[in-house]
Amino acid sequence: MEGMIEVFCRNTDRRFLVPCGADLKEVLKYSQLENEERILGALVNNKVQSMNYKIYTPREVEFFDYNSSFGRRMYALSLMFVLYKATKEVCPQYEICIQHSMNDGYYVEFENSEVNLVELLPVILEKMKEIVKADIKFQRELIPTNKAVELFKKVGMNEKADLLSCSKRLYANVDILDGTVNSFFFDLVPSTSYLKVFDLYPYNKGMILQLPTKNHRESDKLFSVFQEHKQWLKVLNTPFVSDLNKVVSAKKENELIQVSEALHEKKYAQIADEINKREEKVKLVLLAGPSSSGKTTSCRRISTQLSVLGYNPIQISLDDYFVNREYTPKDENGDYDFECFEALDTEFFVYQMKELIKGNKVSLPRFNFLTGQREETNQVLQMKENSILIIEGIHALNPRLTESIDDKYKYKVFVSALTQVALDKHNLISTSDNRLIRRIVRDNNYRGYSAEDTIMRWDSVRSGEEKHIFPYQENADIIFNSSLLYEIGLLKPIVEPLLMEVGQNSPAYAEAKRLQTFLANFKSFHSDFIPPTSIMREFLGGSSFNY
Repeated sequence: MEGMIEVFCRNTDRRFLVPCGADLKEVLKYSQLENEERILGALVNNKVQSMNYKIYTPREVEFFDYNSSFGRRMYALSLMFVLYKATKEVCPQYEICIQHSMNDGYYVEFENSEVNLVELLPVILEKMKEIVKADIKFQRELIPTNKAVELFKKVGMNEKADLLSCSKRLYANVDILDGTVNSFFFDLVPSTSYLKVFDLYPYNKGMILQLPTKNHRESDKLFSVFQEHKQWLKVLNTPFVSDLNKVVSAKKENELIQVSEALHEKKYAQIADEINKREEKVKLVLLAGPSSSGKTTSCRRISTQLSVLGYNPIQISLDDYFVNREYTPKDENGDYDFECFEALDTEFFVYQMKELIKGNKVSLPRFNFLTGQREETNQVLQMKENSILIIEGIHALNPRLTESIDDKYKYKVFVSALTQVALDKHNLISTSDNRLIRRIVRDNNYRGYSAEDTIMRWDSVRSGEEKHIFPYQENADIIFNSSLLYEIGLLKPIVEPLLMEVGQNSPAYAEAKRLQTFLANFKSFHSDFIPPTSIMREFLGGSSFNY
């Protein structure tokens, strides 16, 4: 038919014709996809597009909703824009800054202002609801970068202007919501009526912007870690990526690296001191954390600090206590579920730990990942008076693992890369992105995996973390933030070529392109200044520790 374009919809496995120039909202009607009202955007030839995107040539389309990582990001940023607009209308004298993720939402503060949250928040929430009900369109305009810089300076968004000033792009996106200007580094939903589920409530000195969620978790300890790191950013005057770029331009990378590494060393020493101060002598240090959080290096460096205090630290990996492959449980897809709790021989592990605490000898096992079998070794272990066991693994903080061992013998550490530096006041850097970039580099260096391989596995990894790791982070005696201010700039020149290898025909392409766009905001740091004990060496190589 003349003037019609063929579209293939992956969701319904259907091919159909749509009018040339039809936007994705119209294409969705032709797709016969159920629950159309839940759709937020789509992958068009494996590129993320908003529902306002128009089709002029044959395309392959896959629609997504909030259950997709793309959908959640789109929803969150659109909701942040609504919050920004609402506060500008209700209290234009105040400036909000989105600080970090929190309780399956975002923690937001008013900048440099003492406000009456009890009175103000209900008014802002009501204004947000009005904006959502009004079904206002999100508009995106592409304008020359120098014009965007001028515009953001005019409306007081200096950190956005500074970031764009460092950019090599000729054009920049500006987002507009009924006359209110902002800029977000991802696509937004078509209009405010898509944002039906949210909440806003006071927390600490600010407020939580709550997203639709099934896994609400209070995280007071995590919040305190974010606040501590926020103070360090103020001391170093580097709250935003533009500030890091200025450090590179001024050739002061070495100073920032030294201070960042010194902060890590200080925290490791504090952990060792806390263990040493315990009234009851600690026998087990239990250390857990999500993928690419730097658990192994943290284990080594805590061991070093304990040695300084006169201890004999012994490091044990829970990976060596996997059940034999034929006994490994399978997931709903019939694949081996190596991350579930039942994949460990917990009975044998607890038996050996109790024997060690009693002062008896045990022969430590070693799991052979090639054969899928646990093997006996000649490594016979017996604890001395000054010995202390450091147990590292994803289930180390699960109470079921050591419930039969007296709590007085335990000290629990949770390690995670909690990124605090932000692109600007309204665009955060996801802690998940931080770890994914680390993992892409490590997998390529040590396992021979491509960026495509790592990205394709990442959703499964994240799902396992939500089930088996994050629910127990508040059980920790201390949460250690393993992120380093300079690390994304350091990893950028290594990871960018790997991302560029992902072809457009790959399902990983959209995520690879998103990461490339994100990394374009950073100037590169040089690895010459990175010490051999740094957590970064776990991913880059050149560590003085054996892994």
